[in-house]
Amino acid sequence: MGNAQSPPSDPRYASSSRAFTQKELEDLRTLFKSLAAQSQSNGDYVSLPVFQSYFGLDGPLGERMFDLVTQQRRDKKLAFEDLVIAKAAYEKGTTDEIDQFIFRILDVSGDNILGRSDLESVLIEIFNNLLSIKDSEVRSSSRQDIVNVFLNVATFSKHEEGCTEEAMSFEDFRSWCTHLPSVRKLLGSLLTPPDSGRPGSQVPHLLHSDAIDSDIFLLRKEYAWHIVGALSQHEVEAWKLLYHSALNGLSFNTFLGNISNHEGPTVLIIKDKEGCIYGGYASQPWERHAEFYGDMKSFVFQLNPKASIYRPTGSNNNLQWCAVNFTSEDIPNGIGFGGRVNHFGLFLSANFDQGHTFSCSTFGSPCLSKSSRISPEVIECWGVTTAAQAGIQGRNEGVKGTILERYKEDRNMLKMVGLANSTE
Repeated sequence: MGNAQSPPSDPRYASSSRAFTQKELEDLRTLFKSLAAQSQSNGDYVSLPVFQSYFGLDGPLGERMFDLVTQQRRDKKLAFEDLVIAKAAYEKGTTDEIDQFIFRILDVSGDNILGRSDLESVLIEIFNNLLSIKDSEVRSSSRQDIVNVFLNVATFSKHEEGCTEEAMSFEDFRSWCTHLPSVRKLLGSLLTPPDSGRPGSQVPHLLHSDAIDSDIFLLRKEYAWHIVGALSQHEVEAWKLLYHSALNGLSFNTFLGNISNHEGPTVLIIKDKEGCIYGGYASQPWERHAEFYGDMKSFVFQLNPKASIYRPTGSNNNLQWCAVNFTSEDIPNGIGFGGRVNHFGLFLSANFDQGHTFSCSTFGSPCLSKSSRISPEVIECWGVTTAAQAGIQGRNEGVKGTILERYKEDRNMLKMVGLANSTE
């Protein structure tokens, strides 16, 4: 059923309904009837409170979405035809149509000016409600500080007459989403029920010993959510702490030893003495090589003072670098990402006491810190694993394993440093 303001003969409804299969339309009709019944509207419409409760959209973001879905009629009544028209544009449209819809969602003030205050409101709602990261989990820095990290990468190039706040253009918005793929994923799935695995809402479980004070970690939940925007679903489940310099010391050998038995991807994070936080996602295990290796799943990122992800551009295959115990100056010992030898996108020397970061074409990334020469203050590494694997590892926590298992770990370490053959 529809109200008089959105009749079934509306040409937008007729064209929008063709974007769905008959089964999809029937499912939408069933959903609408259920929500309309909860709205006590005799089946005519869905109310704002019921809409917000079902889609988990409280606050300004939910009100703005409801306003757009009801075609800005201001009558607080969502008809079935409204739902079909909105979902067709928002979920079935072209990339441009979907981006335009998201662009309008972000303007929570509804004044046709997408300013910094609009984005701030949306980000606060994302962290507090959509990701359930409450203020009580904020540690040394405030919620405003973490919001600013995501705002600092935004550009506001529009200047509206009579408006004191600079505005974001559509091109600015698209650039912002390129740097923050998690934001784009989540904002593109708000009409998906939250209990159905809404894309962009996943935060990996961060696994570590209960004896470790989590306040020492560089990897906050908001940062983890930011990084997983560039990953597939199975890489989001659980991340296990493999190395932390505050616990293990700034030691390359200890780092290699701790990660030698992890065969999956890793997330390397660095905080330097300038206070900047950044790192890289290594899709392949860290193994001894005399040249670049890896695949196009690797990327580098910034976390503070701004959050940004830089994925491979395809300009070259210089993804990962791991050189151990080489004597040639042409093969610098250490680990790194992108760029070229001695001019990496990100590099840590084998002493873990220095490194560098330059702009590089591999990822289209800038210098990740305030200066190209870096002095690490904190280094930590997380191993990407599945929930099932994490459960097995969790039950065996603190047990080094059988003699054969310990021998295998030792062998992996020897292989890493290039000494395995000398023991045979």
